[in-house]
Amino acid sequence: MRSRKDAVAVIDRLHEAQARLYLDGDAGPVRSLLTDDIAWHVPGTSPIAGTYRGIDEVVRYMLARREAAGGTFRMYRVDVLSATGPTIAVLTDGTASIGGANRHWSTVGLYRLSETRVAECWLLPLDQAEFDDIWTPRPPD
Repeated sequence: MRSRKDAVAVIDRLHEAQARLYLDGDAGPVRSLLTDDIAWHVPGTSPIAGTYRGIDEVVRYMLARREAAGGTFRMYRVDVLSATGPTIAVLTDGTASIGGANRHWSTVGLYRLSETRVAECWLLPLDQAEFDDIWTPRPPD
């Protein structure tokens, strides 16, 4: 990335594409913003934790989050930290209704960009235990 403006533009396009995927399941726009060898790292112990490699695995991970949240998952970019290199940090809040409860979390996404596409992401929840709890299904009462 050459500037903060360029970095923010990439993240805006990614978040818009993810919003569409989380709303209606259309993965096409997300696919176009990921490199073929994308790696997406999600820490923790929840069912969504793991490292996803390649566009198909990353999209399946995103669609699993969509399904777990029943289409209610929303992301809200808070701030972007960038320099002149290919790595940027994005503070993002998320909300969803999962298992009948409205949930909220915050993450830092560390993204490595390749031109205008995402080559790698490290998702870092600010409260890992809460994040794991949110994305771990509960048996019905």
